[in-house]
Amino acid sequence: MQNVNRRQFLGGSLIIAAATQMWWPNTSDAARLASGRSISFENAHTGDKFNGEYWQDGRYLPDAFAQIKKVLRDHRNNEIFPIDPRLMDILFVLQKRMDTNQSYNVFSGYRSPETNRRLRRMGFGVAERSLHMQGQAVDLRLPGRRLSDLRRQAVSLKAGGVGYYPNSSFVHLDTGRVRHW
Repeated sequence: MQNVNRRQFLGGSLIIAAATQMWWPNTSDAARLASGRSISFENAHTGDKFNGEYWQDGRYLPDAFAQIKKVLRDHRNNEIFPIDPRLMDILFVLQKRMDTNQSYNVFSGYRSPETNRRLRRMGFGVAERSLHMQGQAVDLRLPGRRLSDLRRQAVSLKAGGVGYYPNSSFVHLDTGRVRHW
């Protein structure tokens, strides 16, 4: 049995609370979402992949999220943390809008507080209170699609934060307040 600290418990509780609410980027996208939602992505650092349904018949699938949080773990220390289901919804809708089933390349999902502090000290420009530490952010790209198109579509969702990093070849997406940079 795995010990769960207070931060993990509170973070997991927040994710579960968020998962119980229906979230849609907008009504036109909601109309296209049938009874099932699937997503495909690969962790660029570990090679781990998720390719499957994460929502079915009106509910998020716990077994899928067990796999998702493993793939999106902090690859620097292998720490696993619950991932906000709304993040998967954003990725799902973006794939539909980009008209592709291509897997995302993920560079950063969950990031432990220790890793976040270390990256800040090293000058990587990460936010002190990064939503990566709450399982609410991902840095990625979509092979075969222009990064600028991915950014444009993500901003148009108005579903959270969107950061554009063309020199590093990724877009940051999060489920925080709507903003872009």
